[in-house]
Amino acid sequence: MRITSTSCICPVLVCLCFVQRCYGAAHHGSIKVTRNQTKHMEGETEVHHRPKRGWVWNQFFVLEEHMGPDPQYVGKLHSNSDKGDGSVKYILTGEGAGTIFIIDDTTGDIHSTKSLDREQKTHYVLHAQAIDRRTNKPLEPESEFIIKVQDINDNAPKFTDGPYIVTVPEMSEMGTSVLQVTATDADDPTYGNSARVVYSILQGQPYFSVDPKTGVIRTALHNMDREAREHYSVVIQAKDMAGQVGGLSGSTTVNITLTDVNDNPPRFPQKHYQLYVPESAQVGSAVGKIKANDADTGSNADMKYTIINGDGSGVFSISTDKETREGILSLKKPLNYEKKKSYTLNIEGANTHLDFRFSHLGPFKDVTMLKVIVGDVDEPPLFTMPSYVMEVYENAKIGTPVGTVTAHDPDAANSLVRYFIDHNTEEDRYFTIDASTGTIKTAKIFDREETPWYNITVAASEIDNPGLVSHVPVGVRILDVNDNPPELARDYDVVVCENTKPGQVIQTITATDKDNSANGARFHFSLDEGLSLNPNFTLRNNEDNTASILTRRRRYSRTTQDIYYLPVLISDGGVPPLSSSSTLTIRVCACERDGRVRTCHAEAFLSSAGLSTGALIAILLCIVILLAIVVLFITLRRSKKEPLIISEEDVRENVVTYDDEGGGEEDTEAFDITALRNPSAAEELKYRRDVRPEVKPLSRHHPSSSLDSIDVQEFIKQRLAEADLDPSVPPYDSLQTYAYEGHRSEAGSISSLDSATTHSDQDYNYLGDWGPEFKKLAELYGEIEPERTT
Repeated sequence: MRITSTSCICPVLVCLCFVQRCYGAAHHGSIKVTRNQTKHMEGETEVHHRPKRGWVWNQFFVLEEHMGPDPQYVGKLHSNSDKGDGSVKYILTGEGAGTIFIIDDTTGDIHSTKSLDREQKTHYVLHAQAIDRRTNKPLEPESEFIIKVQDINDNAPKFTDGPYIVTVPEMSEMGTSVLQVTATDADDPTYGNSARVVYSILQGQPYFSVDPKTGVIRTALHNMDREAREHYSVVIQAKDMAGQVGGLSGSTTVNITLTDVNDNPPRFPQKHYQLYVPESAQVGSAVGKIKANDADTGSNADMKYTIINGDGSGVFSISTDKETREGILSLKKPLNYEKKKSYTLNIEGANTHLDFRFSHLGPFKDVTMLKVIVGDVDEPPLFTMPSYVMEVYENAKIGTPVGTVTAHDPDAANSLVRYFIDHNTEEDRYFTIDASTGTIKTAKIFDREETPWYNITVAASEIDNPGLVSHVPVGVRILDVNDNPPELARDYDVVVCENTKPGQVIQTITATDKDNSANGARFHFSLDEGLSLNPNFTLRNNEDNTASILTRRRRYSRTTQDIYYLPVLISDGGVPPLSSSSTLTIRVCACERDGRVRTCHAEAFLSSAGLSTGALIAILLCIVILLAIVVLFITLRRSKKEPLIISEEDVRENVVTYDDEGGGEEDTEAFDITALRNPSAAEELKYRRDVRPEVKPLSRHHPSSSLDSIDVQEFIKQRLAEADLDPSVPPYDSLQTYAYEGHRSEAGSISSLDSATTHSDQDYNYLGDWGPEFKKLAELYGEIEPERTT
């Protein structure tokens, strides 16, 4: 298959296309070999002829941004098998086939239907094939070819990083590199000059220049001074087509700032200065400021001020304020107008960071002269000492002198001074001061043991000018007097063992004294001499402010005496000496062999028998457990004990139901239940015990001979009628249920209710001989009730 292209539309492109086609025919063509054979007469050998070669062109070109009304012609496909009779059909597949690129399947002409952009896609890969239109069989293998988008100059150069902000030191050499700018062009750099960029400077001359090819910006002048001009705005242009007419261009702005270098020495605005300082200025305070100007900035303008000579170098000092770069003049010593009225100072200001490249510009320092005038002021009184310390004994009488303070007027007038105490605290009220002499006296009685030190403030003012006041601190130390007797350091718990030996130390005691060491540091211990010799204990003074208590007996008994009292006399070493008496309490205790205390209670006699505390606790616990078992056993026996016989009065088999609260248990006497149980034992009508009848009841006399013939049903009806007519009964219905066992049983009634009305033939008197266990039973059955109703 052969491909022809007609995309070369200008003379230059025609030449390029011709060269390219020749080059492609020589290098990129593919050869399709076909065997053409001719037959000779029979008997002749077969002759091989050279086959024809088909050159294949595998690359097309199409211009980008085509804006014509008709589709752009790209090229033509042609197969060697195409005889021009329309039997060959061309098929195009691949990128953009059918949408961007269309083909005439008969002629093989290819057209582009859309405007293409090379910057979006540079080429398209397609496949072409020739098939037989009748059989749809391929005449040749599928061929691949490329359609390249031909670039045109449709993109201007762009600075992607602009605008730029850069710095360059001032006073730099001409040609010093500042910055390199780069512009990019989206056009094809391999085709023509569409992407060939040339740089030029539009704004910023004659201070800066730019290299046309590299875009490097450089300084174009010597000694560019920041103090003259600091900021520059430079506009750089980039133009394609190698800067030719018709090329596209883009620009950017470069903001250049000159940085400072130390090329300016400091300078004082004046050569002579004058400063007024009052003599009342405080030492260490700032009395004035001075400043040298420096046109530089930052560290290049840093400087240091010094006093190089003058008569005031020992009175004044100067320091540098790093923020304002000023020299701060301070006072080192107090001023006195009466002694010296003025001072002269030579002050130097010099840069601290030097650049030796500019040393030819002169010394980077300057000197000026400062005259200090001392002003006369009326000063307050001046005390002879900055502070005073005085002493006075405690218990001193009121009005005792403590000390004297002195102040004078430092001015030439030498005015008289008046003294007084500032009563700012309670301590100031313990003293008074003489206004003329400054003598301080006591105003109260002091106790060193309460307050050993007092701090007061004394003020002095001139009589002619009371507003000028000066103050001085005064400390008063209270001296000690031996006015406190010694006493024991603590309450001692002294213990002596029963098995102790004579001469054994049982306790070491010490003493304390509220007075200081001069009046109470040395103590002497002894027993009270007014008492007789103690046969139990003695005391030994150890001569080191301690004493030891010793035993004088071999054994002590708690049962005989468990506590002893030992009076001890303690005296101090003051002048005059003071003494006090204290009593030690000594307890007698039982101890182990190693001296450990076992118990100190006299009632714990078991301890002497060799029983330990643990053994005693175990014995007591066993006793408590046994007592608890006995109590529990007795409680259980009592809870199980029941009476041997039930009293006949507790046995009631009648159930009486009431519908209200009236009547109560006394209402059970309304009917005689015994008569119903056994009609033969019926009694006369019984009256209610809870209600007194107002009307006499109906008389009911039944002879004993007729009891046997009474019918129970008739008896109940009669009783019911009597109850209905009886006005003494409760005003409500009473339902009573009777259980009758039978009438006239030959065996008699076996109920316990009936046993109470009959006499038993059994004699139970013998129960009284059975002992106390059967006492209750003998009381129930052994006695005969003489008047029981039958």
